[in-house]
Amino acid sequence: MLDVRRLRLLRELAHRKTIAAVAEALSYTPSAVSQQLSALERETGVALLERTGRRVELTSAALTLVEHAEAIFAALAQAEADLAAGQAGLAGPLRIGAFPSAMPMIVAPALVALSREHPKLELVVEEVDPATVPQALRAETLDVALVQEYDYVPAEPAPAIESEPLLEETIYLAAVTPEPLAARRDAAWIAGTPGTLCHTMTIRACEAAGFSPRIRHHADDFGIVLALVAAGQGVALVPELGVVTPPAGVVLSPLPARRRTSVAYRRGTGGSPVVVAARAALHASIADNEMRPGEDGTEALPAPS
Repeated sequence: MLDVRRLRLLRELAHRKTIAAVAEALSYTPSAVSQQLSALERETGVALLERTGRRVELTSAALTLVEHAEAIFAALAQAEADLAAGQAGLAGPLRIGAFPSAMPMIVAPALVALSREHPKLELVVEEVDPATVPQALRAETLDVALVQEYDYVPAEPAPAIESEPLLEETIYLAAVTPEPLAARRDAAWIAGTPGTLCHTMTIRACEAAGFSPRIRHHADDFGIVLALVAAGQGVALVPELGVVTPPAGVVLSPLPARRRTSVAYRRGTGGSPVVVAARAALHASIADNEMRPGEDGTEALPAPS
């Protein structure tokens, strides 16, 4: 019989690519991960890894086993959710991950509602980059999280993750003058840290306008980004959640581009009572803030004043 814990290690190796990364994510030593994967090879009777020096690659048999593992973990999660649904009251940890601009208007009101309605829940919030959410959900360090995609940066498929639309926002060009995006070829730009979705969005939106941005400053907090814009340090692309209270002197020009936020959770956990409660509270935060419907049935913020 296959060991579920070893299957988890194999699945993580498929996503994280190196034994060292798997060990760090799941609190193992690299040697322990290697030993467990070798034991899994003996259990299956087939080669799962091809080793070349320090590098390892999954064989075709291993990739097939990973596909089955995704279904196995989803079924186990569904079983746990069904059992939990029969219990009275909600208790225990609920770990929510979110990006910074979602904290004030979406996450904070949801936490208030959850604390009031389910006082025995142990609420834990973690600030995360949406790009890291699938890994955190698979590793079970988060139960629910907010993920994003931009028109120019579509989300990568994540077999172990389910999601539902929450919010749609317009992207604004923030500057101190009203010239359009195409006229900003020679401007200094402010963008997120390289590797983040915001950074990639800035580059691709500018490329779509016919130029590559000259990025001078990097900042991930939209309050800081707008302060730099107001100080004449450059121009930036900022979604609606980031421009609720823009500084004086900043001109916001809407672009025909959108950022879409979804609520994500592990496949099979959608019926878990704590996950159901978290999803409901996050959607209620949107409704309570009187955000308007987006084109695809998600919600969108009122345009900033």
